[in-house]
Amino acid sequence: MKTLLIMGYGAFDLGIFDEKDVKLTVIKKAIRKQLERFASDGLEWLILGGNLGFEYWVLQVALDMKADYGFQLASILPFKTHGQNWNEANQEKLGLFKTVDFVQYAYDAYENPGQFRIYNDFLISNANGAYIFYDEENETKLKYAVESFKQTENFPVTFLRFDDLQEIADEMNEDEF
Repeated sequence: MKTLLIMGYGAFDLGIFDEKDVKLTVIKKAIRKQLERFASDGLEWLILGGNLGFEYWVLQVALDMKADYGFQLASILPFKTHGQNWNEANQEKLGLFKTVDFVQYAYDAYENPGQFRIYNDFLISNANGAYIFYDEENETKLKYAVESFKQTENFPVTFLRFDDLQEIADEMNEDEF
C-alpha cells in the first residue's frame, strides 16, 4: 500500500483534553507499531484531513519517524477556513498540518453538506487504503466514511480498536515489572 488515508476519533470523542494524558502514550505506541508495519510494506504517503485527535497524533508520530522511514505527508483539508474558529492551542496544532510535504484545500469555504461526501470520495479515490481509529460499538460520524470504505472495491482498511489499545497497555504494564 503506497498511499494511506488516515482517519479516526477526535480528541473530544475520546475525552482527551491534555497532551500529557496517559492514554496518548498508549495510542501513540499503537500508531508507531502500525506505521512501522506499513513502512515495511512500502508505504510512501500518508493523507491527513487536518482533524484534531487521531489524525493529529498520527501526524506527530509520523513526523518523528519520517527521517528513518522516508514516507511523505499530505494534508488535504476540506476548506481554507478549516479551524478558523478554534482556540489558539488548537490553531497551533492545525499549523502543524500545514508544514507537511503537500498541503491542499478541497474548497474555499463551506457551502453545503454535500461537500463532505465529495471530499471523502476524493480522499478515498486518491488512497490505496485506510488506517482508521474506529470501533463500531462506539459510533460517530466516522461511520459514514467506514461505509464508503466498505463500498470501495480493493480498498483495504486497517482498524485501530479499543481492544488493540488494551493489548498495548497490558504489554506496557508487563514491561514495567
